[in-house]
Amino acid sequence: FPLPVWTDLGDASNDPITFNTNLMGYPDRPGWLRYIQRTPYGDGVLYGSPTPEHVGRPTVIEITAYNRRTFETARHNLVINIMATEEFPLPYQAEFYIKNMNVEEMLVSEVLGDFLGAVKNVWQPERLNAINITSALDRGGRVPLPINNLKEGVYVMVGADVPFSSCLREVESPHNQLRCSQEMEPAISCDKKFRAQFHIDWCKISLVDINKVVPVYITRPDPGTGILPDFGEYNPPSESLKSRDYFSDFLVTMAIPSAVALVLFFILGHIMCCRREGVEKRNMQTSDIQLVHHSAIQKSTKELRSMSKNREISWPLSTLPVFNPVSGEVVPPIHPDNYETTSMPLMQTQSNLQNQITIPQPRPSGKASV
Repeated sequence: FPLPVWTDLGDASNDPITFNTNLMGYPDRPGWLRYIQRTPYGDGVLYGSPTPEHVGRPTVIEITAYNRRTFETARHNLVINIMATEEFPLPYQAEFYIKNMNVEEMLVSEVLGDFLGAVKNVWQPERLNAINITSALDRGGRVPLPINNLKEGVYVMVGADVPFSSCLREVESPHNQLRCSQEMEPAISCDKKFRAQFHIDWCKISLVDINKVVPVYITRPDPGTGILPDFGEYNPPSESLKSRDYFSDFLVTMAIPSAVALVLFFILGHIMCCRREGVEKRNMQTSDIQLVHHSAIQKSTKELRSMSKNREISWPLSTLPVFNPVSGEVVPPIHPDNYETTSMPLMQTQSNLQNQITIPQPRPSGKASV
């Protein structure tokens, strides 16, 4: 049955609404009751088939609706009364797999009525009822690709009071079983009565006669000393548990590793501190020539290090001031860092000096000298 959209959520006809269902006092629904809602704009559907052990027990389902636009909520209680009927159990049960239907589409009363009418037409029973409707996803099916309007499929189990018709028995013939093993569609004479609206996979049809089903009894082992009986309450022993002192266990746990660590510490300290040779003992065991040679090397090393700290570097001639011999202009020296970037000549060449010094020529006189 679909869940209604209540008027206390405002204009709920155009708003996205989601539902949450659970058994009153519990976080989830009963095991036989399922719920599905495809989109927030669609109806939520509760469906399932209760077992005989639930007969006579009223089931209260808490339904909470959430308006995703206005964030309003509403809660209602749905009471389900499960009553026994004389029509069950129907001895002959057939389960059909319909490939072109989803479970919420099959639960519509008109669609389910059309399917039961087609089954009744090929079966001709006096009583025919739908026993269970299950989505193919609950049977291990896969979600179909969103192309060509594919459906996930639905299993519909129906029961009747008469044996199966010859049309339904055709799926058990060797020829059709061979075609099913080769993944080919079997030839069923009454398939055309379903094909207009329902595409049935005849290889997955299941025909069960509960009169021929052999009941399986599970034998339980005899309860031993460690197994409680199936009835009565468990009474714990009245004797109080004795308190236990763990101080001694703590000492043993901490004392032994601490003692081992202390012994290892003393052994390592004795090896590193008390068994060193020392400088005097080493010198006594070394020859005098080797000591003199070693001392001379140390002395020379110290002298070289002291000289390297105090040495003075004589500047090259290129860094001395350059002056023009004619004009007397002094050119600042070139810094050692600018050797590569300067374009100034380091020294005045002879050609430059000749260009800069002008020698006056003597004038000819009008008188001849003797």
